[in-house]
Amino acid sequence: MYETNYHKVASATDAASILERAEDGRLLAGGQTLLPTMKQRLADPTDLVDISAVADLKGITIAKSDGRLEGGETITIGAMTTHAQVAQNSKLAAVCPSLCALAGNIGDPAVRHRGTIGGSLANNDPAADYPAAMLALGAIIHTNSRDIPASNYFTGMFSTDLDEHEIITSISFQAPASGGYGKFPNPASRYAMAGVFVAKMVDGSVCVAVTGAGEDGVFRHPELEAALRADWSAQSLDDVSISPVGLLSDMHGDAVYRANLVKVMAKRALG
Repeated sequence: MYETNYHKVASATDAASILERAEDGRLLAGGQTLLPTMKQRLADPTDLVDISAVADLKGITIAKSDGRLEGGETITIGAMTTHAQVAQNSKLAAVCPSLCALAGNIGDPAVRHRGTIGGSLANNDPAADYPAAMLALGAIIHTNSRDIPASNYFTGMFSTDLDEHEIITSISFQAPASGGYGKFPNPASRYAMAGVFVAKMVDGSVCVAVTGAGEDGVFRHPELEAALRADWSAQSLDDVSISPVGLLSDMHGDAVYRANLVKVMAKRALG
């Protein structure tokens, strides 16, 4: 690793201030991507800004709905909340078990206890799990300067709408009436070769988001959404044709293979 200046901060404001002054500053959250990249000498930041001690960026809160609808609670997750904390939160499991299940199958125990939801979303790996959930749930990505709808946040492979020095502080979304996540993991990395998150909201709207399979990262699938709006069941997807156009082809599987995976994972997501 190259020489770097290390800063451990107590607030997002302090972190932003250091990043603005640094020649090439990087945020250090769980470090699951940044530190290996530095070890391989693929990144050489002049300054590392460690936000792991910022208490305001941690935790999960759930605001109850007015009681007139099943589901619909407002869920807010701090950016520095680890995957393990998401997976193990009993209150979250009561209103959005699909997200807990997703988090519990990220990587291995070491990754889950260090990696954070904010770090994952900031990196936007095209095979990461959280982007599919956030897009399907219509989440809002809150930063130190603004609120970004998930529909505008993900802009391509490893690309987001975040400005330079902008810091994710939390994520919020409404609990779905029903939902699920189906994932076919690469057996070595545990990243998704195809992951599909399905969500039916309390107003009846349906969203299906796919990760791991697209050439440009996470995306919605209108044909699957249309089928599930008509009939919320795995059987409703039998006649849906998944086009391989725009899907990844690599050493692990070509676009036709991934197209089949998308359909199978969508069915699994429905239970």
